[in-house]
Amino acid sequence: MDHAQLKALAAVVREGSFEKAAAALHVTPSAISQRIKALENRIGRLLLQRGTPTVATPDGQILVQLAEQTALLEHDALERLGVQDEARTHASISVAVNHDSLATWFLDAMVLFAARTTATLDLQSEDQDHTISLLRQGAVLAAVTARDEPVQGCRIHPLGSMAYAPTCSPAFHERYFSRGVNAASLAQAPVLVFNRKDAMQARFVRKIIGDAPWNPPVWWLPSARAFVRAALAGLGWTMNPLPLVQDHLDRGELVVLRTRMREEAPLFWQHWRMRSALMDQLTDAVLEAAARFTRSARRG
Repeated sequence: MDHAQLKALAAVVREGSFEKAAAALHVTPSAISQRIKALENRIGRLLLQRGTPTVATPDGQILVQLAEQTALLEHDALERLGVQDEARTHASISVAVNHDSLATWFLDAMVLFAARTTATLDLQSEDQDHTISLLRQGAVLAAVTARDEPVQGCRIHPLGSMAYAPTCSPAFHERYFSRGVNAASLAQAPVLVFNRKDAMQARFVRKIIGDAPWNPPVWWLPSARAFVRAALAGLGWTMNPLPLVQDHLDRGELVVLRTRMREEAPLFWQHWRMRSALMDQLTDAVLEAAARFTRSARRG
């Protein structure tokens, strides 16, 4: 297959439009359109669903994955050949990371990776239960996921787990939970929820009220660190990652709703199977950073 056509397809899916893909590849939108059309004619199938954003069809996802893997292997080959920096293809690995890992330990993995390579990462932040979808679609080459079953064609590495606890400010607890954490109080107390995919708060509540209706006031707040600030400010209660709030709990700035009702979210690193030195380096950095984080969390 024509490398330029595959590269154009991957750019359109990554950037979301023909215009942005053209800017990223330093060509005209017309050139991108011609390359996509030629590739679709060659394959005999529709590869893109035009829209806002433009996304790959199931057939297109297969070729996007091929394009991303090809770019990575090309970088490895030029590295082994010792091609000069100015002629070497710049490498950027597409990775999906859950929000809380990005707010806690994953930056350490990025630092380790940067110290060992000249490549960069193209990160997409998503809920840990949904990063795996990006991996299946071929939109990313690797992901931090909550699933212990490998995607077909991928390798999986356990990373340990992230501990969560239901937390709120002391004043909020006094206002809403002074008579206990039960169906009545949970129905009245505002809750902080990351987005419509975030089911962690609901899972905690179901352990207390079962299948009874639960329709509390909701603050939709798509930021892990803003979650902590909002809880400290008394806006609502939420399931916060313990590494982000342990200091606040120790100082009494936050309290837990129920001390023994924590939730452990196991995390895994999955990446497409390929003989790539660059992917091996990234995997080593991720495993090392996750191990440091897990040891630190256990000591805490």
